[in-house]
This record gives sequence, structure tokens and C-alpha cells, in this order.
Amino acid sequence: MLGIIGGSGLAKLVGLQNVRREITRTRWGQPSSALSFGDLDGVSVVFMARHGYGHTIAPQDINYRANIAALKQAGVAGIISVATVGGIRSDLVPGKLAVPDQLIDYSTGRVGTYYSGPDQPVVHVDFTQPYDAAMRSRLLAAAHHLETPVFDTGCYACMSGPRLETAAEIRRLERDGCDMVGMTGMPEAVLAREAELPYAALAVVANYAAGKGDASSAVPMDAIGLVLEEAMKRVLPILGRAVRQP
Repeated sequence: MLGIIGGSGLAKLVGLQNVRREITRTRWGQPSSALSFGDLDGVSVVFMARHGYGHTIAPQDINYRANIAALKQAGVAGIISVATVGGIRSDLVPGKLAVPDQLIDYSTGRVGTYYSGPDQPVVHVDFTQPYDAAMRSRLLAAAHHLETPVFDTGCYACMSGPRLETAAEIRRLERDGCDMVGMTGMPEAVLAREAELPYAALAVVANYAAGKGDASSAVPMDAIGLVLEEAMKRVLPILGRAVRQP
């Protein structure tokens, strides 16, 4: 059974059958939403809305530790994250999908570990490859089976938000080797690693990053919703196929 974390544009998992919602608490508090247990394409999954069902929780206010802990308590064997990003690389135009293989964390002020506090040991977790190879392969194989184009590499830059970036910041991220930018990839990925849950992300490009493409002077916010609505029509079949992969 896999856990699916939905981001902007995916507050509900369309197609989930036999749904049972469970409100849960963890040692680190309450997660963003109730857990939705159900069947996706005949396979049991657990779904969580990262920003809450009404998209009311900003990136910096998400209780990432509680979210991952709640999925761990639910018994998931791994996590697929659906993440909305801005495209920095020239071919990552709005509507494109990607499965990133690297990330750089620029966020600040977030608790990024379970090993914090006087009652916790000091633990160093290897994070050389931040995304699980097998989980990435499941997503890529699902997209290939469906003949849905998906970029198979990319470096995700995690910013604090909730504001979007300046054009100068995007130029800096590009120089650093980042291909896409989002606000929720960390500490979600490293907490999954600490919880020993294989984790991969399916990134949905919602807009050009600041200073790129039609965002050369400003990001056209009114177009993002339409882009995400169309993209989710391709994301949902990939999720359904991925959860059925061996």
C-alpha cells in the first residue's frame, strides 16, 4: 500500500473508490488533512492533501513531520508526492511533467528532522540520492506504459514561499543547476528518508519561473489553475498505473 501526497491542484484524489477517511494525530501533532483510505484502480492506497482540503495551509505552515508520521502509522510502504513547480529549464514549460532525481534546499525556518530535541539521538541520514530509485522507476514506467511524456531527470529547488521568487533568484537557482522550483519538497523528502519510507515526486510544471517565458515581467497567476486542471488529467492515470507496479 502506497501513500500519495497531493499538492496544489490535487486536493482530492479523483477515482478513489470505497473511501474511508480517518482523522489521526501523531507525536508531532495533526497532519494537514484526514487520511483517505481507498482503492485506486483496484489497489489500496492512502491519500493526504498537503495543503488541506481547502488549500488553506501555506508551505511554511505545513506540519511536515506530522504528515510523514501519519502515513507511516497508516502502514504505507512508500510515498508518491505530486508537486507543483515553476519551470526554470527551457524545456520545462507549463503543463510538462517531470520525475526529479536531485534537489537543493533553500528553505529556512522549517524543522527538517525527527532527530531534534534533548530526548533524541544525533542521527546522520545519507541523502546523496534524495529520491528513491525504485519509486522513481515506478512513476517513469507508468508514464511510459501510458505513452505520457515525462522528463526523467531534474533538480528541484525548494524555496520557503509563500511568495514566488524574484527573477534574480531564479537566475541564481539556474546557475546552481536547478531545473524547477517549488516550496514543499523539503523537508518532506528527508523526513520520508528518516522514516525509512521510499519517496519520489511527480512534478507538474504550473508556470514559467520568474523571468522566464511569459513570466519575464510577472508570473501570470490567473493561468496556473487552468494549466493544473489539464495536467491532472495526465497525472491521475500515472498514479493509478504506478500503484499497480510490482
